[in-house]
Amino acid sequence: MNIDDYIETHIDAEPAVLSTLYHRTHIERLYPRMCTDHVQGRMLAMLTRMIRPQRILELGTFSGYSALCFAEAMPEGCVVDTVEVDDEYADELRELFAGHAINLHIGDAEALLPRLLAENTYDMAFIDANKRRYMEYYNLLLPAMPSGAFILADNTLWGGKVLDESAHDAQTDGIRAFNDAVAADPRVEKTIIPVRDGLTVLRKK
Repeated sequence: MNIDDYIETHIDAEPAVLSTLYHRTHIERLYPRMCTDHVQGRMLAMLTRMIRPQRILELGTFSGYSALCFAEAMPEGCVVDTVEVDDEYADELRELFAGHAINLHIGDAEALLPRLLAENTYDMAFIDANKRRYMEYYNLLLPAMPSGAFILADNTLWGGKVLDESAHDAQTDGIRAFNDAVAADPRVEKTIIPVRDGLTVLRKK
């Protein structure tokens, strides 16, 4: 047993619907590693219960795992707006989300953000879309969110490539730029949780 297996056996069980979705994602989707897993999913649900948001914005729906984690744990009356650039699975996602307070928006996250932020007040956001554009998402999100709001950003350790000085692909540089900017930003409290590929948790002061 490795440390990941040990953790999985010492936390809450993965709900059956999420286990099925995770396995189907690995069979049917390209780049299945993009899917949130059991451990991170339980953390997202726990954070949602702690924060008790009134409206959640997710950038990067993929196969819908993380959106279901938010919906499972959010308080009554809360709504999730989730944005996905790929329209190929839109009908499948809408079917998956039926019965949940989840609104699917198809399109480029950066292009849709101004309208969504003008129409809604979000006290929790999850950044998990194009790694090259994390700074752009952050610069749009933070000024529009109220004091006390939380931003979660996924993949901020990027498989350890953030430490590799020879790695300068666009995604790695995008994550590094985001991490450096957040570290220096006095408007937010911040920490990085080294679960899976790194989860940054920020609270707007």
